[in-house]
Amino acid sequence: MSKTNYKEALQNDLFKIISKSAKEIGLDSYVIGGFVRDYLLNRGEHKDIDIVAIGSGIALAKQVAKNLPHRPKVQVFKTYGTAMLVHQDMDIEFVGARKESYSESSRNPVVENGTLQDDQNRRDFTINAMALHLDENSFGNLLDPFNGIKDLETKIIRTPLDPDITYSDDPLRMMRAIRFATQLHFTIEDDSLEAISRNSERINIITNERIVVELNKILESDKPSIGFLHLEKTGLLKHILPELTALKGIDEVEGQTHKDNFYHTLEVVDNISKNTDNLWLRWAALLHDIGKAPTKKFSKKVGWTFHAHEFEGAKMVYHLFKRLKMPLNDKMKFVQKMVFMSSRPIVLAQELVTDSAVRRLVFDAGDFVEDLMVLCEADITTKNSKKFNKYHNNFKIVRQKIDEVEARDHVRNFQPPISGEEIMTTFSLKPSREIGQIKELIKEAILEGDIPNEYDAAYELMLREGKRLGLKVNV
Repeated sequence: MSKTNYKEALQNDLFKIISKSAKEIGLDSYVIGGFVRDYLLNRGEHKDIDIVAIGSGIALAKQVAKNLPHRPKVQVFKTYGTAMLVHQDMDIEFVGARKESYSESSRNPVVENGTLQDDQNRRDFTINAMALHLDENSFGNLLDPFNGIKDLETKIIRTPLDPDITYSDDPLRMMRAIRFATQLHFTIEDDSLEAISRNSERINIITNERIVVELNKILESDKPSIGFLHLEKTGLLKHILPELTALKGIDEVEGQTHKDNFYHTLEVVDNISKNTDNLWLRWAALLHDIGKAPTKKFSKKVGWTFHAHEFEGAKMVYHLFKRLKMPLNDKMKFVQKMVFMSSRPIVLAQELVTDSAVRRLVFDAGDFVEDLMVLCEADITTKNSKKFNKYHNNFKIVRQKIDEVEARDHVRNFQPPISGEEIMTTFSLKPSREIGQIKELIKEAILEGDIPNEYDAAYELMLREGKRLGLKVNV
């Protein structure tokens, strides 16, 4: 890895076009940041490419667009002195080399034109400050003033300058440090980690939308617990997700304790990450126990309880999503449903698995019954191998029953065989309480297995219930 020229990284014709365009308008240009880092790590193609020009990045972007065959549209962001264009499904951002200074209350810097060195100084980490020259005479030469290549080799996250300054200037970099450590399985250098702890309160000046982008990337990694342990250890988590830090710790009364629900949660998130890439199901795993902190009680009779924690947790999901400016749409409702139902299959797996219990599970979970099963299997973190195997064997039985019940009774996304309109027509009724009673009775009879989920059986039951209620059939 310790070469000085990486021309082979720049084989895409795009880089030659940028080099040619820069020469035409008399600028020096470099590719910098994530593209260089990911190439050296052999992480596959990097679709976001950052180009630094010594001079106007906007002018370079426009010149490149002229020289590209399809003449892409250039988006200009004058306030930031940047421009962007899309080429071959790559997002290419152009910026003029700059130096920055910050105020205490904002992460938006005062920007001045600068040299390449100024630009590399302002980068977040040494591994993101490496640049490849695009000038035709030194095409592919590596410029690495902070020995980022060594930090790649030793798997270290380190800031180019004093970490206190780097993190205080732009506190989002604290989240990014933890995110990169999680994604790449790198270690955050000690001074840097301590600086994050010292500056953790500064995260409060960052918008929730930007914080959530980093949280999502941590959750999408193959072992999210790395990131959440760093967030908790540095004090960032209590500012971002206090609902999680409230789960930390073990209380003891009269010799009785409960498990530490924070560390249990992180185990569940790691477990589920082995089996699904669904970000929102991973969010459900992260939040499945948040209702336990407010519902925790101790009684001499039964010890520690968390009654209705799923119900409380589902309510908390809405407030958490709203606070973090996360989507309050079907994604939030999905997470709520998973949290609310998170114990149902576990209870089933402890008992004799009846058809009616499985029918109700499928009825309530609908299309998300498989997601719910994946969550509940991840939730088994007991270190007792006998218990662990028993739960998982019972889950196999529950899954088998789900398939059998669904094939026979079709209760997923259940639609009653008899509609409210048909009940009204049959008994010459106007909208009334009796219609709801009859519909509910038919639904319950199907879920309990008293009648099959078929029209004729439901029709007969409707007539019987109508007679019991004193209703006359419309002849």
